[in-house]
Order: sequence, then structure tokens, then C-alpha cells
Amino acid sequence: MTAYQDPKTVQRGEACADPGRADPAQEGKTQVTQVSDAAQTPGSVELDKRPRHPGPLDGPGPNGPIEWIVSRVIRKLAWSRLSDPRVAISLSAAGLLLGMLVGATAHNQMTLPDRLPLTNLFSAAFPAVQHLAAMHPIYIGGILYIGDILACLGLAGMLWAHSQGWRPNPTRLFLASTAIVAVMVSLTPVGSSDTASYAAYGRISSQGGNPYTVSPCTWLFGTGRNYGCPVTVKSYMHLAHPTFLPYYHAVGGLWKNQPSVYGPVATAMQSAAASVGGANVAHTIWVLMILNGLVFVGVGFLLLKTSADPIRATLFWTANPVIIQQLVSGGHSDTYVAAAAICAISVARRVSGKWGDVLIGVLIGVACGVKITAALIGIGLAFPLLMRREWMRTARITAVSLVTVGVIYSFYGFTALKPLAQGSSWVELPSPWWFLQTLGVHVAGLQQHTMDTIISLLWPIAMLAVAWVIYRRISSEQPREIVAPFAVSFAWILVAPWTMAWYTAIAWVTLSEVPRNRMTRWLALVTVVLAIWHSSGGQPLPPRI
Repeated sequence: MTAYQDPKTVQRGEACADPGRADPAQEGKTQVTQVSDAAQTPGSVELDKRPRHPGPLDGPGPNGPIEWIVSRVIRKLAWSRLSDPRVAISLSAAGLLLGMLVGATAHNQMTLPDRLPLTNLFSAAFPAVQHLAAMHPIYIGGILYIGDILACLGLAGMLWAHSQGWRPNPTRLFLASTAIVAVMVSLTPVGSSDTASYAAYGRISSQGGNPYTVSPCTWLFGTGRNYGCPVTVKSYMHLAHPTFLPYYHAVGGLWKNQPSVYGPVATAMQSAAASVGGANVAHTIWVLMILNGLVFVGVGFLLLKTSADPIRATLFWTANPVIIQQLVSGGHSDTYVAAAAICAISVARRVSGKWGDVLIGVLIGVACGVKITAALIGIGLAFPLLMRREWMRTARITAVSLVTVGVIYSFYGFTALKPLAQGSSWVELPSPWWFLQTLGVHVAGLQQHTMDTIISLLWPIAMLAVAWVIYRRISSEQPREIVAPFAVSFAWILVAPWTMAWYTAIAWVTLSEVPRNRMTRWLALVTVVLAIWHSSGGQPLPPRI
């Protein structure tokens, strides 16, 4: 049995890994290439004045009005000062610093109410800044949005500089980014209240409850409570678990009455963190942030050591300010799913035989034990196998994945899947399904549950169709075991009724292994748009400026 590779990639060898090839499809460069030899050190740049003919990575030019406009804008920016490495790094640093400032000034509109160690130090040193952030939530939101935009511009500039011949030392990039991550994990999470939900579910589990059958509200007040969950808990209210009160206050308003939608593997990690944190929710969140940061850095180290182009891989993950802002600063468990994804892909490309397939299946199953959306990895890896009619390998990987998922979920039974069924009916802007739902309910007069059913049936079909289009847009000479998981995961981001910026983790980690292509621009734009659209600390809308 051969290793999991597309035969078309074997002949290309180092050509696919050539980091100096310019990418006119992405950055609009046709004249700049990297000329290097064995004696050339990272950071040195030479320019080749000879015109370069389109290569197999270039692909077709813009074929639609939107893509034509975006390509023109990108070509202008790519030749501006934005592609100067110093400018790009400065913008990236500014974006990250603004995001860190938001976390350092908690509690505010964009953060959790609990302060982590570095947030406490900042508030003690600069109390006036913290007070200003708390009193003017609109301004703090603007700071975070500006930080997201600057991070996107910085990432684009670094990638354009790389395509023009900038060759930074990837190890130094990795170490600098690791230092930033080390600081971020000790700041209050920014842009989402998910880490508070993780902590709450972990506390419920560590106290002997089942987070799949009880919500934070139910666990605090008791199973007999069948009316709303109050935002403020009064002293006269009966509490079934009084030590859970700090966790309840930390959970975002929309999630106080929501059982866990995360897998048993995630619950086990959350429970372990809560066992360490005890009744102190800030300590539990800090443990979760540290674990998440370690996994993020671990993925970056794996890419650094195994990628054919370690510079590009590092820029796409460890040194990617957009992803750092979403995954590390937000503390999201999608980091674990991305880790399992790149491990499964690495095994698929390097380990041959039946045991390699078994390991792939186990990794996919464990990832589904974190979030069920990790099934996208399996779909993506199965697609090129089916195209090559490798039925036995597909069946073997699928069987092992299902067995692994079954063993993991057996600890809680089918009750762990019930919240997932409820979550599958959620529809939220900017998803295009929101418009269909609105038309169906308010114009056609259909019932809400009818529209939910229709959308839940249509969107997976639409996802596969969009994935096929993306798959075809990337050169057929690129490794299919990487392209297919990217196509499926990115199509899911575009088509799913409910999606967030941090859901793009799988797409980013897989795209880091694909030579330059125009999908990078769309992934970056979609990630930033989602980040701006959904960034909040789970708090209600601000009453004043």
C-alpha cells in the first residue's frame, strides 16, 4: 500500500515547494521572483528582471466582476508600501496590540467579566484606562474592529512581501509569535464568551453533572426551574449549587440556558481545567487559555518542521495575526480541531499501509470528540480516495473513525448528541440562509420549524456544491489530500447557516500547505468580516457611547 498521495504531485517534487514562485493569481506579481542558491541566507533578496511566463500554479485570471474588482485592488495594494516587510509587520503588531489592549482593560463590552493575571496587573497600573473602557463600550468595540482590520492588512502585506522575495527566518517568526501567545493567554479572552461556556460545562462535569442534559441556568437553580434565566441573581433566590454562581455570571446571556454542544473530549479537558480552578472561574478560564495556547504553538511547530515551505506555513498559522486574534485571544476550542486536522493530513501524506489508515481514522474520531464539525476533515480526506476508487481505504478510515466516535460518545450516550440537533437549526447573519428564512416566514407565511427543516436539508447539499467549485479552482497538480479538506472546510464557512470567524481554523491550517493560490484572499476577507460581525464578549448591546 502506498502513502496517501495524489500521483500527480509526485513528479513535481520541489517545484510545488518552491517558495520563490510569485503568485499573480493572488498577489498580482509577474515580474518578481526569488533567486537563491545554497549559500543564500534567509532574509536575502534578489530580483529577477526577466519576465516570467505563467506557470501551472497561476490558474485562470479573474472570471467575474467581483473577482475582477478584488484583483485590481489587490494588485494596487501589492505594489504599495504595504508589501514592505517592515510596514506589514508594524501593521500586524499594531492590530495585535489593539486586541491585547481590549483584553487588558476588561471588564468591557468585548470581553468576559473576569480578569486574568495580566489584566489584573494592567488594571492596577492604569486604572483610568480600564475605567474609560468600561464607560465607553462603543469606543472599545471600535478599537477591536480596527485591530482586526490592521491584522488583516498586516497579514496581506507579509504574504505579498514573501511572494516578492522576502525570506524571514521562520524559526525567529515562530519564537516571536510564541512570545505573543504567551502574553495573550494571560489576558482576559476577547471577542467571545465561549471560554466562559467551556469553563461552566467543565464545572458542571467536575461537580458530577451532565453538561449535555443541564444548562448553566438549570445547574445553578435546580432542575425544577422552568422559567427564564435571570441576568442578575438576587440574594433571595434558591441556588442548587451556590459555588457555580461565578461561572453562571461569566457565561454570555445567550448561552445561560444552552447545554453543551461540544464533544466528550472537549468536556474532559474542560472538566480537568475546572478541577484545577475550583470555584474560581478566572483560574479555570486561565487554564483553558494556557492549554489552547500550547496546542496553537504545537501546531505551528509541526508546520515549521514538516512543511515544504516553512516560511509560508508559519505566516499562515503561528505568525498569522488574524488567526492569533481569533483562536488565541478568543481561547476557542477550534484550535484542537485544527491540530487534529493537520495531524491527520500529515499522516495521510507520510504514513502508508493499513496502520496509517487506522491512525487517520483515530485522529478524525478524536477530533469529532472535540467538535462534531471535525467530520469535515474526514469528508475532505475521503474525497480524493473516492475519486481514485480506493474503496477499501475509504471504508477502513471511515470504519475506524466511526468506532472511535462511538467509543468516545459512549460515556454520555445519545444525550450528548441532542444539543447538536438543536444547534443545527440556528440561522444567523451574515449567512445567506437568513434571508431565505426571513422570506419563508414573513413573506410566504411558512412556520418557523418548516423553514428550519428546509434549510437543514438544503445547506449540506449547497456546501458540497461550493466545495466542488473551490476544489476545481485550485490547480489539479496540487496535493489533493490537502486541497480537498480545505475546499470542504471553506465551503462550510461560506454556506453553513451559523458560522464564526474562529471556525476558519481548519481552512487556515490546511491552506498553509497549499502553494500560493487565490483562495487566500477570500479566506482572509471572510475571516475578518466574520470577526467584525460577531465580535463581542457575550454582553448585551451597549446602552450608550
